[in-house]
Amino acid sequence: MEQILELSYALDTFYFLMSGALVMWMAAGFTMLEAGLVRAKNTAEILTKNVGLYSIACIMYMLVGYGIMYGDGNGIIPGISMLGTADNTVAEVVAGGDDAPYYSNLADFFFQVVFVATAMSIVSGAVAERMKLWSFFAFAVVMTAVIYPVQGYWTWGGGFLGENFGYTDYAGSGIVHLAGAAAALAGVIVLGARKGKYGPKGQVNAIPGSNLPLATLGMFILWLGWFGFNGGSELRVSNVESANNVAMVFTNTNLAAAAGLVAALLLAKAWFGKADLTMALNGALAGLVSITADPLSPSPLLAMVIGAIGGLLVVVSIVLLDRKLRIDDPVGAISVHGTAGIWGVLAVLLSNSDATISGQLIGLAVIFSWVFFVSLAVWFILKSTVGIRVSEQEEYEGVDLHECGLEAYPEFTKSGD
Repeated sequence: MEQILELSYALDTFYFLMSGALVMWMAAGFTMLEAGLVRAKNTAEILTKNVGLYSIACIMYMLVGYGIMYGDGNGIIPGISMLGTADNTVAEVVAGGDDAPYYSNLADFFFQVVFVATAMSIVSGAVAERMKLWSFFAFAVVMTAVIYPVQGYWTWGGGFLGENFGYTDYAGSGIVHLAGAAAALAGVIVLGARKGKYGPKGQVNAIPGSNLPLATLGMFILWLGWFGFNGGSELRVSNVESANNVAMVFTNTNLAAAAGLVAALLLAKAWFGKADLTMALNGALAGLVSITADPLSPSPLLAMVIGAIGGLLVVVSIVLLDRKLRIDDPVGAISVHGTAGIWGVLAVLLSNSDATISGQLIGLAVIFSWVFFVSLAVWFILKSTVGIRVSEQEEYEGVDLHECGLEAYPEFTKSGD
């Protein structure tokens, strides 16, 4: 019996760590997607932002954020003190029996830290091509240390949304994706649109990305990483029930992405007369975001429906935000993670009898309001102190040279292109 418990503990810890590694690989997906959807003169800076934000997220979540999110919401208890405590011992695992810890405490931290990095990555693409690099990093410090962990405590950490209102969000359509989109929306509002994006007479000018093969690679990396994102949220795999659950989660996650891509591609063809690749890429991601709130309860067919609706919604949302509300989001991040995130949280009601419409709506309202308004305040503080936008000349010439001192494609680009 002792050997079985030890083996189960080892297996679940290994599964948790490998799932976290897959989610970490999503950082590469976001990086490649964004690098492909921005202009060549801004590529090196977007790459720097992504490697920087990931590292900042890891450090700040260890020092502060983990303690807030899983230390009873007490910001005085830094995450580093929690990680410094002894991990589970063989005796504790054996003595716990059926109630024994599933996995190492450090495995839990690793899995959680890559989630907070994912939320921050959403912000990166939305504010691309006109934001000061170090102002972005300053916001990343606050987002990953405080803003994300607080609402994470209210939900996954045992706070009031989960305990009192029954808010249900399996892997984070709201907790991770809507939170990232809300912070991005606040930043875009304060930052303003890129120069030349909107004309004085109401026209909307397309600003195409520089490398669609790279963007497509980024989407596939994210698709792969999402199996860890959703599958790892089952938390264990060492018994029959959990193993079957993981298989269902993987299947539904994959089908939702496929349906989202096809639905977005069909709508783009019907609406624009062309098979728009960027809409197809965002359709797949929207399908993934949509199923993330509950990839376990739906049947595979319902998972496809949920993903397809997410794919349709993201096309409408991107067009509406761009043409009607004049919100300049170069990669469509706000629509993919915000609009589809809201839909995903509500879609839980279609198959999960434990979820209530009041609980889901309250959860959405609280998460969005907290992240949006606190982020808005932080963006305004940064704008009034160190500034958040590069000069018009720097934006015209490209932020690569002015923020990073180099170009991603020096043989193929000229400043100002």
